Amino acid sequence: MRKLIMPVAFLLLVGCGPGEEEEDVEPMKPSARDGQIEAFDGVSIAYTVAGEGEGALLFIHGWACDRGYWTGQIDAFARRQKVVTVDLPGHGDSGLDRQDWTIRSFARDIQAVVDALELKSVVLVGHSMGGPVALDAARLMPDRIVGVIGVETLQNVESKYPDDWDDVMKALEADFAGTCRQLVRSWFLEEADPELLTEVTADICAAPPRIATALMYTFPDYDFPGALSSAGVPVRTINGSKWPTQVEINRKYAPGFDAVIIEGTGHFPMLEKPEEFNRALDRVVEELTTGVTI
Repeated sequence: MRKLIMPVAFLLLVGCGPGEEEEDVEPMKPSARDGQIEAFDGVSIAYTVAGEGEGALLFIHGWACDRGYWTGQIDAFARRQKVVTVDLPGHGDSGLDRQDWTIRSFARDIQAVVDALELKSVVLVGHSMGGPVALDAARLMPDRIVGVIGVETLQNVESKYPDDWDDVMKALEADFAGTCRQLVRSWFLEEADPELLTEVTADICAAPPRIATALMYTFPDYDFPGALSSAGVPVRTINGSKWPTQVEINRKYAPGFDAVIIEGTGHFPMLEKPEEFNRALDRVVEELTTGVTI
């Protein structure tokens, strides 16, 4: 699991006032516990729980990532509520012995975690591939999911995969590491932090090629409009500015859909601008759980 290097300003939430002697003070992080449960097919699912409370935020990572991508959100949000992060099977510390790798299977994995931890009033936060996983999981648990927040996902549920997608898949099969590096670079802005770009690229491109490629093959056939319209809960996104988010198109399938844009970020706004991202996430969670627009 990757260990994120967070900016000092983000970690030092307690500053010094005027005239006070400066100290390097880092507030205590909420205690966290790791665990494992079995999925519907027996594959192990690794998770981390931090914080306390009736409601919960459950974070779902994207393709070839893991629960370590949400480190900055655990530290920020678990101080006042329960936070759960999950390694989907085939990722991080979870099991690899599954035959069919699909978004629908991942949704059942999220359902298994919610059941095992007896979570109620859950907001699902899904990055990239985790967005549609969250939509399908919400459909499976209408009595326990109160909202879905996509992160860099669902920009336009009517968009189609490019005509050269077969060529991309062939390139992944022939040279997974090299093709993966090109893909990840294309997800960042030109002015992206080179250290972060290097770290994320190395992490994602170390994924098991068999599983990562199998997942990619399923994406073009996924029914994004159907998933959005049948989620049964309010849906919001917090997206970067690299690709436009077509709010009005998405509202054809979910009339209450809305989006927050983190300017100057690519595909990983929670890593690229963590403070701004967390402020936006806090506002959207408040809106979904109270019904009050902030």
